[in-house]
Parts: sequence; C-alpha cells; structure tokens
Amino acid sequence: MKISELAKLGGVNASRIRFYEAQGLLPSTARSANAYREYPPEAEILLNMITIAQQTGFSLKEIKTMLPQDFSSWKHEELLVMLKQKIEDINAMQERLAQNKSNLLSLIQFIESKPDHLSCTENAEGALAQLRQGKKTAA
Repeated sequence: MKISELAKLGGVNASRIRFYEAQGLLPSTARSANAYREYPPEAEILLNMITIAQQTGFSLKEIKTMLPQDFSSWKHEELLVMLKQKIEDINAMQERLAQNKSNLLSLIQFIESKPDHLSCTENAEGALAQLRQGKKTAA
C-alpha cells in the first residue's frame, strides 16, 4: 500500500509516517519503479501501535524498544514489564497531580478568604507559609 493509503488508515499525515520511518519506528520500505513507498499490511498495525503508545504516554524512544523487528520476534515478557512500569508511572503522576490540585484549591480558598485588614502581600506570605507547612506534614 502507498503512504497516502497508510496515512488514511492510520489517521495521520504522510509526513508523520516518514518521520516514524526516519526514527526507526517503522521499517524502511521498498520503493516501486516510480519511487513510491510500498508498505506491507503489517505497517498499519505498527502505525496504530505507535499512535496508541504515544497517546498512553510512551516516548518515541520507549516505543522503539517495545516494537519488534518483526511480529515473530516479539518479546512478550519485556513488553509486559514496560507496560506495567508505565502504569506505575501513571499512578505516581496521578498522585502528584492530586497533590498539586489540592495545593491550588487551598491557595484559592486562602486568597478568597483574605481578611480585610491584611494586604495582598501579607495574605500571600501567609498562603505560602501554609503551603510550606502542608508540604512538611505530607513528607
């Protein structure tokens, strides 16, 4: 199949396919007599795998190590280890995001409840002190 067909099937631009090929994520393809790239049917599967892996947070470097050179040489154990590690990374990120959200919500509440007798600077200093105190107790 030609690059335009693969791009349409994969929902990406042809330039993205060329980029993946240059990065070694997609194998280089044979060229027809008119110099068009000819991709095998497996290229669609690889392209979809690359897209999904990127959407789930894998870097191109990580994806390159996950993809088999051909489908008969897939290293299932290594793949499972990488997938499980990504889930651990996502869990850690979710915890950091939840803490960041909590800090921001506390800061908003602190700012919105500023007493009239305090200046914004004094209130900001108090808010920062409260955030620092929260970090100490969380650690």
